[in-house]
Amino acid sequence: MDACAALAETAGRLASSGYSSRRFLVELGAAGGGVRTGPVWFIDAGLGGRNVLHGRGFRRHLDDGTNGQARHFAGLVAVSARLGAPLTRWLSVHVGRDAPDSADGRLTESAIRFTSGIRSGTLEQSSAAEWIRRELCARCG
Repeated sequence: MDACAALAETAGRLASSGYSSRRFLVELGAAGGGVRTGPVWFIDAGLGGRNVLHGRGFRRHLDDGTNGQARHFAGLVAVSARLGAPLTRWLSVHVGRDAPDSADGRLTESAIRFTSGIRSGTLEQSSAAEWIRRELCARCG
């Protein structure tokens, strides 16, 4: 299983836990991006998280050629859940130096879209795994 598929599976497993939307997103950030759930989460986020799900499998326009795209997506989900879309986007561009038209910039926007959908209820947690497969993974399903 590649890292994108593993990320989708992780989201599916977490969706069955009955978490609030915010907690679901924070847990996904921990399980997929190595950003802890407690009060020192910002240290992990500032250091770029860690590769919990190793490998590739992301769509070409989201693939920066590294094994860290699952970490990138999940970590930014955790940050966006805590700080909101505008600040997450600003940090990604100005601190992370992820140009909006780069693979990482596009993945950041995907993480923000995903987080916003879960938080607003327009994307149900039960559909999160399928969303990840459809929107992020090179091989759907």
